[in-house]
Amino acid sequence: MNTPVAFSLRVNASPLKGAKPVARQSRFDGFLGLSRGFAALALGLAAAASFAQDKPWANMGRDATPAEVKAWDIDVRPDFKGLPAGAGSVSLGETVWESRCASCHGSFGESNEVFTPIIGGTTRKDIETGRVAALVEGAKSTAPQKTTIMKVATLSTLWDYINRAMPWNNPKTLKPDEVYGVTAYLLSLAEIVPPDFTLSDKNIAEVQQRMPNRNGMVFYEPLWKANGKGDVQNVACMKDCAVDPKVHSFLPDFARDAHGNIQQQNRVIGPVRGADTTRPAPKGLIGATAAATVAPAPPAPAPAASKGANVNSLLAANACTACHGVKNKIVGPGFNEIAAKHKGRADAEAYLVGKIKAGGSGVWGAVPMPPQAQLKDDDAKAIAQWIAAGAK
Repeated sequence: MNTPVAFSLRVNASPLKGAKPVARQSRFDGFLGLSRGFAALALGLAAAASFAQDKPWANMGRDATPAEVKAWDIDVRPDFKGLPAGAGSVSLGETVWESRCASCHGSFGESNEVFTPIIGGTTRKDIETGRVAALVEGAKSTAPQKTTIMKVATLSTLWDYINRAMPWNNPKTLKPDEVYGVTAYLLSLAEIVPPDFTLSDKNIAEVQQRMPNRNGMVFYEPLWKANGKGDVQNVACMKDCAVDPKVHSFLPDFARDAHGNIQQQNRVIGPVRGADTTRPAPKGLIGATAAATVAPAPPAPAPAASKGANVNSLLAANACTACHGVKNKIVGPGFNEIAAKHKGRADAEAYLVGKIKAGGSGVWGAVPMPPQAQLKDDDAKAIAQWIAAGAK
């Protein structure tokens, strides 16, 4: 670093007439003045840097608290890191299954008309080898279709999915011991564990060694290998690629709402997706310019209910529209069908409240309706009143 130069001022040798001689300034005074100048310059530069770094979003939000992180940090890895302590027996799992799961997946995981089977298609030999023979390339499968237990390789995947996404109508409500129990029940149905088994965080790694397709996850580089060579040459455009605007497949207009309005069939957990299938298909790509291509659908008016309750909100919050459309059947009958069936019934409101809260089966076919015990009495009554009044 260079040493600052000290300046001094001298009296002018030829002063103007009448001017007083200028007193000589000491070297110390000059050095002090220059130092003050450097200090002011440094402060100015620091202020400028601070201003430049002060982005509009710099002070937005806050760090998540440990409790908030813990509430969302629920994933379970294949090495079972993240698995909570707990245990559940096959017997406990069967009890939970019948009350919370069987309505969609069948009493023994064989499913019904709602979802494909979870259990089936594996053999004791598969448990020994760790590779489901029916899935081996070129093998002739004796299973009518591929079940979950045939495909899943890691037990952590099964536990994690049940824990975060089930039951379908009320996810994340099972306690850890109940998840262990349900998982144990499924494993017993597949004859992976005995009927009197209790699954826990202490023995789950041992059970992993009996998963029928544990050796089914094979990594090929770059993707698959044929005769020792990868089938992908990576010659496609990877940078600044042109966008292909051509639509290669589409759903015919007459079939867009075959399953009701998809936009109204989303669960309240997780990101909301689904096209408004009551409107024509968009003419362009959906993305950043979607607003200019397809105008957003106006919100549907909320049906009236007693005491000012918003029935649309109640139906969405409790995932009722995942199984029932307002004017069409999805899994269960449409609300308009229920209203028509009980039209003129004197005790329609009380009857519907009971069905909503307790669930039931047989009235509309083989698919049972799970009980909605989480609904408050007033909310169940509001929904029942709306249906009894015509579901309009």
